[in-house]
Amino acid sequence: MKTILMSLALTGGDWVIWALIAGSIAAVAVIYDRFKLLRDERAALASLRAPVLAAIDSGSHDAMEKVLSAHPGFASRALAEGLAHLPRGPQAAAEHFAAALSDERRHLEHRLLWLGTLGNNAPFVGLFGTVLGVIKAFHDLAQSGAGPEVVMSGLSEALVATAVGLLVAIPSVLAFNIFSKWVRDLLAEAEALGRRL
Repeated sequence: MKTILMSLALTGGDWVIWALIAGSIAAVAVIYDRFKLLRDERAALASLRAPVLAAIDSGSHDAMEKVLSAHPGFASRALAEGLAHLPRGPQAAAEHFAAALSDERRHLEHRLLWLGTLGNNAPFVGLFGTVLGVIKAFHDLAQSGAGPEVVMSGLSEALVATAVGLLVAIPSVLAFNIFSKWVRDLLAEAEALGRRL
């Protein structure tokens, strides 16, 4: 077991850097996907608000159905679900709306867990790569018997893994926080429309 761990440690931190780069490519794909989806959902909800409020004020069930079918987005789908059950009473409509909104939340938050996990763990993965690089540098020093130049070169290369880990983590955490706030705001606004309905 000790031999296996030592051979892993002597590989250095290069493979860790490549793993972090692969994770960052996946994070960029998730950021693009969520940005596009949430931007579209914000626009759809903004265009839905005034017609829905006008239909609610008119008191017409048919007008409300027409407005909801004409507008895309998660809020329209959730409101349509509540409206469909309104003949069974306001409590049934509210429960179906809440259930539909819960389903839509999962759709909006899809893949955000990846950003949060990567953002929280990338610095530790980078630190792991640095530790492996330091172990390799000292092993190379012991084997070669050369001066501290060998260790300094190895240490500088090892610290790159920590830098890459931070470089991956910071945008991931930032995007996770921004998108989580957007999702909360969208759901709060949709819930407000549902209560008015």
